[in-house]
Amino acid sequence: MSFQTRITKLLKVQYPIIQGGMAWVADYHIASAVSNAGGLGLIAAASAPADFVRDQIRKVRELTDKPFGVNIMLMSPYAAEIAQVVLEERVPVVTTGAGNPGKYIPGWKEAGITVIPVIASVSQAIRMERAGADAVVAEGCEAGGHIGELTTMALTPQIVDAVSIPVLTAGGVADGRGIAAAFMLGAEGVQVGTRFLAAEECNIHANYKQAVLDCKDIGTTVTGRTTGSPVRCIKNKLAREIVAMEKKAGADQDEMEKLLTGSLRAAVVDGDDKMGSLMAGQVAGMINKIQPAKEIIEEMFAETAKVLSGAAGLLKN
Repeated sequence: MSFQTRITKLLKVQYPIIQGGMAWVADYHIASAVSNAGGLGLIAAASAPADFVRDQIRKVRELTDKPFGVNIMLMSPYAAEIAQVVLEERVPVVTTGAGNPGKYIPGWKEAGITVIPVIASVSQAIRMERAGADAVVAEGCEAGGHIGELTTMALTPQIVDAVSIPVLTAGGVADGRGIAAAFMLGAEGVQVGTRFLAAEECNIHANYKQAVLDCKDIGTTVTGRTTGSPVRCIKNKLAREIVAMEKKAGADQDEMEKLLTGSLRAAVVDGDDKMGSLMAGQVAGMINKIQPAKEIIEEMFAETAKVLSGAAGLLKN
């Protein structure tokens, strides 16, 4: 089975799916597994130094000969160095977040690198197209981690209407129904993060993985709205404390920052499911088993085909 869109042609992949560039989560293990399964795996540069990212790139290449990418968080103090590393290592695809990649795009494009910024508004999408981006990921607020304000359902078609480059949808996609919905909204592919937290090849701590499996439909919340840096995560002691602090007048920003510093690493590496930041999207409530990445992707697209085929039956003369 294959799905042909401008995204599959652009990325040279079998399935129009990108694995999310989740900080501390998306390493060479899950990236290579997703790429080998026919999607596009991503290494998350996050706030790691350039040498670490270079090592991850080389380890991916030991495990796959398929296309893969690096996600660069542009607010990282190492962003400029990592931008150079992806040039030197001839990484096929770069996705970006938390900033404007405009100054790097010409160099990347000259080197033949496909550039796909993750954006949360129509204005951002238009700017990225003008800057030379090959595609954009429209990420709705249902997603895990750092989010914008608009929902996937509202954001995706508005971005599709505003730009001519291909659009991928992110946020709220965990199965074939979500992928089919993305296609109906005009997207030509999806970016999926939370579902891959439950992949066998995802090396997050077992406590984090279990928290995703145990999460219910209303099991996530958003912290950081008052700081201008909203983050969706699974409700736990840390999230509840931050939300409670934000509801108070004159919330102590320094105290909140102290609680949040290192909290993602605490969850991913140390398995602190109480005071660690368990970033996950609202679709966590749909995830109830651990599977190989290949099985996840094949299952999702088999369901997509079934949903799209069934939709034809809704049309009556």
